[in-house]
Amino acid sequence: MVSNDVITSPLQDYFVTLGYNYDQSNGKSVIRYFSSPESEINSLYNGVGLVDLSANGILELNGKDVLDFLHRITTNSLKDLPKEGISKTIFTTEKGKIIDTATIMNFDNYQILFCSRANKFKVKNWIEKYVISDDVKITDVPGKYILFQLIGPQADSFITLICGNYVNNMQADKFRVVNCDGMMFFTAKFIDQKGNPLYWVLADVTNGQKLTSYLNDTRGPFDFNFIGEDAWNSYRIEQGIPVAPFEINDQYNPHEVNLLDRVSFTKGCYIGQEVIARLDTYDKVQKQLFGVIFPEPIAENEQFQLFDEEGKEAGSITSSAYSYKLNKYIGLGIIRKLYLQEGFQLKARNASKNMTVSLTPLPFKK
Repeated sequence: MVSNDVITSPLQDYFVTLGYNYDQSNGKSVIRYFSSPESEINSLYNGVGLVDLSANGILELNGKDVLDFLHRITTNSLKDLPKEGISKTIFTTEKGKIIDTATIMNFDNYQILFCSRANKFKVKNWIEKYVISDDVKITDVPGKYILFQLIGPQADSFITLICGNYVNNMQADKFRVVNCDGMMFFTAKFIDQKGNPLYWVLADVTNGQKLTSYLNDTRGPFDFNFIGEDAWNSYRIEQGIPVAPFEINDQYNPHEVNLLDRVSFTKGCYIGQEVIARLDTYDKVQKQLFGVIFPEPIAENEQFQLFDEEGKEAGSITSSAYSYKLNKYIGLGIIRKLYLQEGFQLKARNASKNMTVSLTPLPFKK
């Protein structure tokens, strides 16, 4: 049995009852894989995978000023977000550096904010810092909701199997309440980085656990898998998806980690707006998220500093993993634009290793 201080997701409780074990190394509690990393990667690229997001930061916001307030302190336009609308935005510092990314779901009389687990308290404290006379109340609700995403080219057909034609006409960045065989939950639709539909499912604990079990038992002809940490980290690096705390942190700005789709350049002032706008207007961005290929094995998310052949600092490797698709060790780096050419080589160093790595555009291609 996993202790209460380790389990941070109600869905993880359910997975424990199915007999899945947790790896508690490196200060994290994760399921490395459910079937095998290779099978799970295949589902992500060719079928449909369920990724548990329940341990991420989930904050409830109440008050008549919430959307206007968030509009004023984050990068995207939020004040006119409609009921059942979704918007992705970024909290940035006065210097334009990232505090965290956030997804906002508007339930009309309240809103739910989803952020990273790593930066949840930074986001909460940042909001509270700027609430003065605004009617905004923020509540941390750990363990209240189950949240997972269905991702892969079969996600659209799979969610239709579960929910029926009810979701067929859903627009991207919208959500709806669904009743499936007596299970109540919310389904949200997004478009992923490859242009395919991706779905979030949000439910209370009872309905969420029932639904997860139902999905597992009703997979039909689909290549469906629960996705463990090994496959997900490999996939998200292959696709160039930045996450906290590795790429999403206060060392980098939205330009550098390819998150400008969460930035409005027309809505006016917000915290950090002047810096972010100036970087765009005068093309002052010096670094960019890029792919790295290692010549030898490295540890998961092992980090390195990068140098050119003259010993000049060239950037940092922020994430790393074994790629089950490419059969190589790969990583993400924030690297000076001067060096961003496919095949360009840099020296990677940390306290124990020194090697030459090759650069490649994102997403990685086989």
